[in-house]
Amino acid sequence: MIYFKTDRDIEKMKASALLLGKAHGEVAKHIKPGVNTSFLDKIATEYIKDHGAHPSFLNYNGFPAALCISLNEVVVHGIPGNYELRDGDLLSIDCGVYLDSFHADSAYSYPIGEVSEEVKKLLTVTKKSLELGIKQYAIGKRIGDVSYAIQKEAERNNFSIVRELVGHGVGKKLHESPEVPNFGKRGKGVKIQNGMVVAIEPMVNAGKRGVVQEADGWTIRTADRKPSAHFEHTVAIVNKKTEVLTTFQYIEEAFKYEYA
Repeated sequence: MIYFKTDRDIEKMKASALLLGKAHGEVAKHIKPGVNTSFLDKIATEYIKDHGAHPSFLNYNGFPAALCISLNEVVVHGIPGNYELRDGDLLSIDCGVYLDSFHADSAYSYPIGEVSEEVKKLLTVTKKSLELGIKQYAIGKRIGDVSYAIQKEAERNNFSIVRELVGHGVGKKLHESPEVPNFGKRGKGVKIQNGMVVAIEPMVNAGKRGVVQEADGWTIRTADRKPSAHFEHTVAIVNKKTEVLTTFQYIEEAFKYEYA
């Protein structure tokens, strides 16, 4: 069942989304070689709690951290730990904020130091696919239009789309209906309507699309161990217009990188 949000609900979600953007920005200030991933998680946890909110992922189905920190071949759901960032790493950070009864959810991928040309292209294409997907999230369209736009951008650049993991509705629950796959056919799927709020989140692999789950029960990595990138925004239909609730502004003020 899809839960359509009122204008008041969406105002509350905007507050969650703004805090989330600022939390991402605080983390981004510290992203560089030599930094421990558990330290980044500590920054996010403290910042969110200090602002009267709760990290959406912390203790969600037992997940032990505020951030999903996924490195290189890890697609999503990586657990922060003692690993220190290294020159050449691809780092993806996914975070959620729960404030005043509503969640917001977003993710961003970072190049650490000097990365390969393949990783540079992967970052650019994945971010672009998110932008193209958001353009299709509009009244009169269907979820399949979003899915198709993302898939087309990835595959025309000889990358692949993860199929086992998808975007989703978001609101009072972190994961709601409808599902938002990153692959699909135009004109198919749920009709996009006023008050629908979803997390659109391309997960794009440099190699083949296959993934496996590690023994910790959380970490999802590429089967061929090629790198993967992940970008995500929470997006709403408000007064029949598309509105991106989350923001990358604070990340991109703190972490300078020019996408091609």
